[in-house]
Amino acid sequence: MKRILLTALVWCAVLGAALAQEDFRKQAPMPGPAPRIEMGAYQAFKLKNGLRVIVVENHKIPKVSFQLLVDVPVMHERQLAGVGEMAGQMLVRGTRNRTKSQIDEEVDFIGATLSSSGSGIFASSLTKHRDKLLEIMSEVLLAPTFPQDEFDKLKKQTISGIVSSKDDPNTIATNVGKVLAYGKNHPYGELTSEATVEAIRVQDCKTYYETYFRPEISYLAMVGDITPKQARKLAQRYFGAWKQGAVLMESFDTPQAPAERKVAFVNKPGAVQSVINITYPVELKPGAPDAIKASVMNTLLGGYFSSRFNANIREDKGYSYGVRSVLSPDKEVAVFTAGGAVRNQVTDSTVTEFLYEMQRLRNEAVPEAELSMVKNVMNGNFARSLEDPENIARYALNIARYNLPKDYYATYLENLSKVTPKDIMDMAHKYLLPDRAWVVVVGNKDIADRLEKFAANGKVMFYNYYGEPIDDGHTLMPDGVSAESIIEDYLEAIGGRKKLNDIKDMSVTMKAEVQGMTIQAVNRKKVPNKMLTTITMSGMMLNQVKCDGEKVEMSAMGQAQPIDEQTAAATKRQARMFPEMFYAEDGLSLAFKGIENVNGKNAYRVDIVDNGKVTTEYFDMTTGLKIRSINVEGENSIITDYEDYRELNNGIRIPYKTTVSGAMPFPLVMQVEKATVNEGLEDKIFMVK
Repeated sequence: MKRILLTALVWCAVLGAALAQEDFRKQAPMPGPAPRIEMGAYQAFKLKNGLRVIVVENHKIPKVSFQLLVDVPVMHERQLAGVGEMAGQMLVRGTRNRTKSQIDEEVDFIGATLSSSGSGIFASSLTKHRDKLLEIMSEVLLAPTFPQDEFDKLKKQTISGIVSSKDDPNTIATNVGKVLAYGKNHPYGELTSEATVEAIRVQDCKTYYETYFRPEISYLAMVGDITPKQARKLAQRYFGAWKQGAVLMESFDTPQAPAERKVAFVNKPGAVQSVINITYPVELKPGAPDAIKASVMNTLLGGYFSSRFNANIREDKGYSYGVRSVLSPDKEVAVFTAGGAVRNQVTDSTVTEFLYEMQRLRNEAVPEAELSMVKNVMNGNFARSLEDPENIARYALNIARYNLPKDYYATYLENLSKVTPKDIMDMAHKYLLPDRAWVVVVGNKDIADRLEKFAANGKVMFYNYYGEPIDDGHTLMPDGVSAESIIEDYLEAIGGRKKLNDIKDMSVTMKAEVQGMTIQAVNRKKVPNKMLTTITMSGMMLNQVKCDGEKVEMSAMGQAQPIDEQTAAATKRQARMFPEMFYAEDGLSLAFKGIENVNGKNAYRVDIVDNGKVTTEYFDMTTGLKIRSINVEGENSIITDYEDYRELNNGIRIPYKTTVSGAMPFPLVMQVEKATVNEGLEDKIFMVK
């Protein structure tokens, strides 16, 4: 009996343990207290000239890096916007004892890196080369010469970069969002343009350098295989002679979110996607009492892959490959931004979901499980960041720059763990302003009217690339305008049918510079419908297209290319001397689609349909000249802009500058070198085998 009772008790114990185990598996373990982080050791000291030095030791590998941060105060650059960045980049382009090529050669020889910008200098090398590197870095900082030839090269490169970015819808949305969120009276609302860069002179860069590159507003972070004792000696030896000077400080009114929601639209003809940017300024400084709680709120909303924005717009609706939000604290003025790229057809639906999720976070408490998951993600990200000495240096810099408590990062996880659902709702009420936001959309104008419902005043305002308001194209339509009349006006503008019919052959040679290489395009035509187009790069044949009036031949890199019937037919039509003269004869249908603003000019839009394929063309309302063509290839839009029309000796006019965007990672700008007519081209050059 005792044995039976004992056995029963044992089984009860086993069963009880099993049931307890099952109960244990049904719920997550209770979290323990958040650990206090022991941030990697660093030391800080100040030189007599005011330069603050931060040293982070890491002797795992024999390498050391030096980051000199010049904490330039917020200030206006106005008509010289971009001067600060150009001045910084000029530092490594020539010094009292070294040319740019000598600097590059010496840095390369020791396997080091060295770069400069408007906010300082960064350098890194093996430990054994640190003195040599610091000697070069010190000379770059203290004895730059700003050589004119290097400045001219930098100016050209900077303008080229701006031109390239003008076709990027993400850049456009960012630029316009900045201008609208901050306003043009605040430095953060200033944009660097071709005009502002063109206005900058070498002396302006020197003045910027002499005004703002001062030790008392600068920090030097030394990270890696170095001791504090060594760092102090090196800092004094190479940067102790840096002289103090008066630094110009300005003050500004703090930008405010709009009183009501507004919609800004930038027309990008031919775009198959829209870029959405919902933005407005907020007051949130680094290290503020709200900073960590606001960061958790934004991470949950749109700051990581499984955020609410992504769960809704990407996973549930399938509108986008990914959307996000950013809440960026700043010592001057912070900004909230949410957005992403979506298909044209769902642009308005996506804006609806963005605003819905922002409002939901203000109205509904966040479930504890969701909040815990977000805090775990942030916890892990922070812990991993401490494995990188560069991040430790950055955290130390933040403590010094923003006057944070010395234990700010040591107590980060502890403060993160304290964030509650109520905190999230409080932060949402304070920093999420769906009814006081700028809704900026860059896309095809066809969708603009569908966005009126989001504007408090029911109006969509139109802007250009630089955030300047423009005519929305709702201009009164002149009487009698049709697609056919627009084409006739264009033909008249380039010379008239009589002069155009007198052209029996024409040759146009164009050239472009691409990353130091020369591209040459030669287009020859002869009536009836004969064409030879060749494209070469630095003398090497890239492409050739021939049409003898009946047959078409194409080659790439010397290899014949297959041609389908539709491509051959389109090429033969393009081989006409002036294809626009024969639209009706070739069976193309034309549709007048209204008026749009193109590069600051109101233009008629005409869609030309050829076997189901649509080409969109724009004609200046004032001059009648064609200023843009758009061809959609899959998800890409190939945009060709025509400028600088000039008259040839027989009275016809052609564009001397053609810019093609969308076919390459950057716009291709072609300039006419030579144009001749009626020179007697021989038929044999057009022969197709």
